[in-house]
Amino acid sequence: MSDTILLIDDDQSLRRVTEYNLTAKGFSVVTAASGRQGLECFKNEPPDLVVTDVKLGDMSGLEILTKIKQDAPDIPVIVMTAFGSIEMAVQAMHKGAFNFITKPFDRDTLILSCKKALELKGLRSKTKLLASEINRLTGTKGIVSASSVMKELLNTASRAANSEATVLISGESGTGKEVLARLIHQNSPRRNGPMVAVNCAAIPAGLIESELFGHVKGSFTGAIKDRKGHFQTASGGTLFLDEIGELTTDVQVKLLRAIQEKEVQPVGSEITKKVDIRIIAATNLDLQKRIAQQDFREDLYYRLSVIPLFIPPLRERTEDIPALVKHFLKKFDAPPGVLFSEQALEVLKTYQWPGNIREIQNIVERCIILRKKSVIESSDLQLLVQKPSSEILLPVIPDDGIALEDIEKSYILKALEKSGQNRSKAARLLKIPRHVLLYRLEKYGM
Repeated sequence: MSDTILLIDDDQSLRRVTEYNLTAKGFSVVTAASGRQGLECFKNEPPDLVVTDVKLGDMSGLEILTKIKQDAPDIPVIVMTAFGSIEMAVQAMHKGAFNFITKPFDRDTLILSCKKALELKGLRSKTKLLASEINRLTGTKGIVSASSVMKELLNTASRAANSEATVLISGESGTGKEVLARLIHQNSPRRNGPMVAVNCAAIPAGLIESELFGHVKGSFTGAIKDRKGHFQTASGGTLFLDEIGELTTDVQVKLLRAIQEKEVQPVGSEITKKVDIRIIAATNLDLQKRIAQQDFREDLYYRLSVIPLFIPPLRERTEDIPALVKHFLKKFDAPPGVLFSEQALEVLKTYQWPGNIREIQNIVERCIILRKKSVIESSDLQLLVQKPSSEILLPVIPDDGIALEDIEKSYILKALEKSGQNRSKAARLLKIPRHVLLYRLEKYGM
């Protein structure tokens, strides 16, 4: 796709010649015969580069330069004039112009200036993406919150970061468990050490022990040399075990010993090796339920959950949605002026978000790509935000309305009553983890 140049010049003949020359070099050119028309074109579809004359019928090219730099500082602007002076050139450059060209100019001078301006813009975009990726990988950014529950969670995580205690992060898929783990690591005394992330569900059962603890040469077919496991690789830093609930019980036994003794025994070796690591684990499963089914060791659960952190699903903290939308618009480098209308944000707030943060990130990215105009309306979301595939029967809503919290509290009370005030049983009746029930009880002051 060719770069788009917005050409603003009230001289019709010169505008046509300049448009022809730029188009001949492969640029896509949008023209405007006045300053106001140019700003309207810029607002409707921001270009990659602006070329504007200084003397326009209705306003100065320097005024246009100022307005563009206020709204979109990353878009380069080339100023051209037939009444050039050193003072005017200095003024244009101080206002942020990429270059100042005096008429008459030859075609190659303008083409070269446009190419250099676009190359610089591309370089700056890549630099921003690189900085964003570094922030993502290090965990220094990525958690956006406006809700009180998330602020309290981040406050707890911040206090936990200064300790060596193991942390168990629970929450649905896509809520940002790894991002939170990286945030804890980056704010811990181990920040200068490595953070090694392991997806326990992605490693075949026959290889998980070797991946975690390492192996020695000849210990099994294909073991052609000694290999360190993730425990040793993370030495001096943090080991993040994602999807911890997927481990088989025999690996759980060895994991428990490694955490307790801070040493590992590579596969095929009789020698144990000391490791200096901190463990952060995460799961989207109900580990209490898996303990009841004897699929997860209770002693390992308590060893991992010295500090339990629960990330609520997005549907329970809809006040975070506007901030998240703004964050992802910036992350995906949305053109200046692209935003979601208030009606569109309301639609997003009423959606159930089964995919949580990952899903809203994808929807914002798609909206940027598929948008018809700068403002994304609720109608633009009809094909992107799907309704739940099945409906849950709820109590009849009275004419004067009912608070959703009251319905939830009533079901919690019924579950506690039915379970004889046993919170673990009540959680199973409500089909939620025990710590989620405890979170609800604390939330409602019950």
